Amino acid sequence: MRKTMSRAALILLAAISSIRCGGAGAHPPEGPAARETAGRPHAPASQGRGQRHAAHHHGHPPAQGRPAAEAPDDELRAVAAIHGGAGPWAVAGYRMGRFALARLGLPARSFDLEVIHHSPRNVQFSCIADGAAAATGASLGKLNLSLIEASEDGVETTYRRRSTGQAVTLRPSAAFRARFRDVPREKLESAGREVLSLPDAEVFEEAPARVAGPPPGAPR
Repeated sequence: MRKTMSRAALILLAAISSIRCGGAGAHPPEGPAARETAGRPHAPASQGRGQRHAAHHHGHPPAQGRPAAEAPDDELRAVAAIHGGAGPWAVAGYRMGRFALARLGLPARSFDLEVIHHSPRNVQFSCIADGAAAATGASLGKLNLSLIEASEDGVETTYRRRSTGQAVTLRPSAAFRARFRDVPREKLESAGREVLSLPDAEVFEEAPARVAGPPPGAPR
């Protein structure tokens, strides 16, 4: 009995001595992991799991669309890549082409699209065709872009969806013609940028769709 009591007393004294002297369990863990844990700020108890996850990944608010400074530059570069510059008439053609694709429900570079541009053989009026090509991807080589000679009064571009026959014909508005006719070469770039920011109605208008004649051999 005395041996049992003595052993129990020794164990109790050893435990008390260990606690007072900072024995096992008293010191914080050592090593790199411990130092990292000690230096890391603790998340508040009220912070949810999702909040901690977002903070860990340093989340940023999503961008609201493309930056305003980039979108017009990209579009002007697209026009210049086809036309060699981005003057007002080529940019007008680009605007018309984008509008037509949306109206017809077609993506750019669709082979279901046919573009027919009516124009005199005169730069500025003919520049519209290159703008249309930049917007739609239509080209002479793909046989879905064609030019038909016409008078200045007859300048217009027809966009047709081959699979359905749906078409839209667009032409420069009277206000656009008066404002951007014969722009000096040194002002072409700034004028093209201006056209890109104008409302549709100040650039082009919808014209009555041209009615194609019956195919050869069809009964009349």
